[in-house]
Amino acid sequence: MTEDQARPAELPSEGWQVYLKPRVIGMLFLGFSAGLPLLLVGGTFGAWLRDLGIELSAIGFLSWVGIAYSVKVLWAPIIDRAPVPILSRLLGRRRAWMLLSQVVIVGALLGMAFSDPREHLGLIAVFAVLTAFGSATQDIAIDAYRVEAEAKHRQAAMAATYVTGYRLAILAAGAGALHLASMDSWTLAYTVMAGLMGIGVVTTLVIAEPSVRISEQTSQLEERVQRYLASTEHTGWQRDLTAWFIGAMICPFAEFFQRYGKTALLILAFIATFRISDIFMGVMANPFYLDLGFTKAEIANIAAAFGLAMTLAGAALGGLLVARYGIAPMLIATAFMAPATNIAFAWLAHIGPQSYGLVLAIVADNITGGLAISVFIAYLSSLTNTAYTATQYALFSSLMTLPGQFAAGFTGLLAANVGWVGFFTLTAFTGVPAIVLAFLLLRHAHPDRARRPGID
Repeated sequence: MTEDQARPAELPSEGWQVYLKPRVIGMLFLGFSAGLPLLLVGGTFGAWLRDLGIELSAIGFLSWVGIAYSVKVLWAPIIDRAPVPILSRLLGRRRAWMLLSQVVIVGALLGMAFSDPREHLGLIAVFAVLTAFGSATQDIAIDAYRVEAEAKHRQAAMAATYVTGYRLAILAAGAGALHLASMDSWTLAYTVMAGLMGIGVVTTLVIAEPSVRISEQTSQLEERVQRYLASTEHTGWQRDLTAWFIGAMICPFAEFFQRYGKTALLILAFIATFRISDIFMGVMANPFYLDLGFTKAEIANIAAAFGLAMTLAGAALGGLLVARYGIAPMLIATAFMAPATNIAFAWLAHIGPQSYGLVLAIVADNITGGLAISVFIAYLSSLTNTAYTATQYALFSSLMTLPGQFAAGFTGLLAANVGWVGFFTLTAFTGVPAIVLAFLLLRHAHPDRARRPGID
């Protein structure tokens, strides 16, 4: 346990000086590395395909490559426990997985850059899956590093710099890639994006590996596992495999359900429904803008660049509001606001390609999105035990996107059959379950009264 991690929570706040801490600064660049691949297999990918005349239904189905982000919990236990040959010995557990995943992303993006979707759509899909898989793996390692690298009183600053870097990457992969494609070609755009992943590679090599402590309750859980293994007839590799499986796959989930009981199911249901309306909107956003008649330059300048500023403003506002009022009321507020912004896009579809309409819709959607990001990162981090950071956080973040990501595969068919006004109106109603569950959380698992085991 480091000196910073041992710092009592009641000591005075460091104020703005917290942003000068090396690990807090490092999260800016790791956030950039985490955010860059997202649009390259999402919104920008959809714009590329639509620009070349690919059908909306195919674009919708290809959005399923993003399911890798939603099922990353399946291999998160490996990242929590298993070493990367050679790299783990040189860099440590978290940094080794970061570097390996970054190398995979670079290679897959270059593969996409030099493939033509009109002739090799299947090959493009394979490279997109590799990019998404590498990106999801990088997310697991970075999320674990973020929670473990600094004490609880610095987690808000870690999240703030991470979100800033993440959104700058969204700008690069959105507006930047669209401008490059407009000026030259999509090949150049994706080649440059692969090169920008070098920012994450350099940061991974420079930062220090974090150290963590295990709470007494978690130690007792691990001791029960050891006593069980001592009573079994397994020996040698069978016992080692059983020990690894229980420690990596069973303990993280057992600890979470032990901590929250039946209320854990309510928490997981809320996490699973919170972002559905946002995901529906995100998959079809760029095809919608293009179909409506906006140019790639307008999309880059308003939806991407101006949208980034609105998202960062929303994130900063979310941090202030959470500090002032706590997580719970902001979860309620953003649960209402997220689906409401879909109505703004239905209105935009009704009035047509008017710049003022796009600006108003982007203001509503991106400020709400920034608020939701700040609130939800704080909420998910508060649920983790640092003994199982990667696995538990991956469970939460996977559930956050899985239902919406799966259903988003059909959004192209829905938009083609009901039109854009009907599409955004119908998808607004997908936010109702999250609103109901948010109120139930206040009663059964109030977010501001739960205690997180691990770093304080």
